[in-house]
Amino acid sequence: MNGIFIDDKRLGIRLPHLDKPWEDYSPNEQEAILLEWETIRGLIPDRIAELEREINKKQDELGQEADFARSCQLNADIAELASIVNDLWIWYRVSPHVSFEKEAAVKRKIR
Repeated sequence: MNGIFIDDKRLGIRLPHLDKPWEDYSPNEQEAILLEWETIRGLIPDRIAELEREINKKQDELGQEADFARSCQLNADIAELASIVNDLWIWYRVSPHVSFEKEAAVKRKIR
C-alpha cells in the first residue's frame, strides 16, 4: 500500500493517509488497506512496551538525579514518552473501516 501508510517518526509506526475518499477505493484496495492496517496495528503493543521500558529507565534516573535542570529534562522526556504511549493506544483502538471512512469524510468537507 505504497503512499497510503506514511512513517510517523514520533510514534514509530506507519499511519494511514488516504489520498481519496474511502468509497473511491476498490473493494480489493479497501481490503488491502485494512489488512495492512491490521499488520501495523499488531505492532503497536510492542512499541508501547518499548516506550514503557524507556519511561521506567528515565524514572529510575530521575529518582537518583540531584541536578535540578537534569531532573526537569527527565520529567519532560517522561511526559513526552507518556504522550506517545497515549497516542499509540488511541491508534490501537481505531476501527479501521469506520475511522478511514471518517477521515475521508473530513477531507471532503475541508476541500
